[in-house]
Amino acid sequence: MSPSRPHIVWFRDDLRLSDNPALTRAASSEAPIVALYLLDEETRRPLGGAARWWLAGSLRALEKDLRKRGIPLVLRRGPAMEHLVDLATSLKAQAVFWNRRAGADSEADEDKSLVGALKNRGIDSAHFQANVLFSTNDLRTNSGAAYRVFTPFWRAACRLSPERPLPIPKAMSGWEGEISGDILDAWCLRPTAPDWAGGIAEAWTPGEEDAQRRLQVFLGHPVLDYAEGRDFPAEAVTSRLSPSLRFGEISPRQIWHSVKAAQSSGDIPDRAGEKFLAELGWREFCHQLLAAHPALAVRNFNSDFDHFPWAENEVALARWQEGRTGYPVVDAGMRELWATGWMHNRVRMITASFLTKHLLIDWRAGEKWFWDTLVDADPANNPAGWQWVAGCGADAAPYFRIFNPVLQGEKFDPDGAYTRHWVPELALLDKRWLHHPWDAPEAALKSAKITLGQTYPSPLVDHSKARKRALASYEEMKRARS
Repeated sequence: MSPSRPHIVWFRDDLRLSDNPALTRAASSEAPIVALYLLDEETRRPLGGAARWWLAGSLRALEKDLRKRGIPLVLRRGPAMEHLVDLATSLKAQAVFWNRRAGADSEADEDKSLVGALKNRGIDSAHFQANVLFSTNDLRTNSGAAYRVFTPFWRAACRLSPERPLPIPKAMSGWEGEISGDILDAWCLRPTAPDWAGGIAEAWTPGEEDAQRRLQVFLGHPVLDYAEGRDFPAEAVTSRLSPSLRFGEISPRQIWHSVKAAQSSGDIPDRAGEKFLAELGWREFCHQLLAAHPALAVRNFNSDFDHFPWAENEVALARWQEGRTGYPVVDAGMRELWATGWMHNRVRMITASFLTKHLLIDWRAGEKWFWDTLVDADPANNPAGWQWVAGCGADAAPYFRIFNPVLQGEKFDPDGAYTRHWVPELALLDKRWLHHPWDAPEAALKSAKITLGQTYPSPLVDHSKARKRALASYEEMKRARS
């Protein structure tokens, strides 16, 4: 078969050159390569605003990396069945290669349909695992079912060894013919009127190169304190790799083997490495949940919660979104999210618990807000995390575990560095009162230039009353399901 007929590599959630099995397979012969990215907002859940911002930067970085190797990146918008088959047919492609998306079984059905449509046109195809450590078939309970509890899932996963990551192919050539495609700017992925993403742009640089840099920085020092410091949002000990994993700028196999190598060489303590890898394991667990429960973002994993009496309160929802609840650590987290497109994981749990248990607002409203504002909004992790906190998910936090935001703030931000940074109107308040300013003496408030209800909001709800109301609502749910 003539090498002039190209191989097409369809990029999806794998916007990288290294450890990319589809690209490696395409480069294994002398056939020229065409790279394709499809923005499918018709059959997929449309990305939120912050994730669209990240995608724009990631595609620009990928386009630059491919161009250095003479490979064009073709951009098209619409369903894969239409555009991928059309491009492969018009170019008389030899083959099309892609990496499977992790998640719902419908993805596998689409892959099968594409293979059949291409085969009918005389075009070969193959797809590979690249975005998770293990396939859904690798990890099953003794009964053959998907795991519903994380600990046994991760215990089973740790008995396996992920394949080693692939290097960037050395020899690649690009297709030199004319190909029609979209201009990235025409997709309007980044905001312009107004441009609300200035803080995100200051905080992040999308692309494979920066993802690899962040991994090396993390392994160079922050990981040493990870086991003890990962719950403290003021401490810079997390990897900040979540958006790069979301868009596949770095693979979980690259992270796994880098951590294992650092452990073997004695560069990082085993405990720190294992704690970090367990977070990678939680991502795996969430993706396996999504595969078994494709409606994870809209349907309660535990159907008992179909009877839960969620409250309708648009005013309270808006104050939570804006970081004006009157609970400092909650407000700090919500403001960090709006400013940077990211939030520390401990604070994600605190803010989610506050919405669902203090305000009794449906977890789906919070999941939707995070989907729109997180640069790492992931179709598996985001809904699984929300359901876990709300109590309706797999291996969920007990419904009666209701975080006290005051105690959470005092425990995980004891000096107030995180809270003062994101809630500057409280910056001068003594740390004795920082996480519950409503209890501060009038003199302390005056000295800190705080007028509750004016310069900083009074609490949206009283914690003890909200806790009692939440527990009563759970009892109502139990009565309704019986």
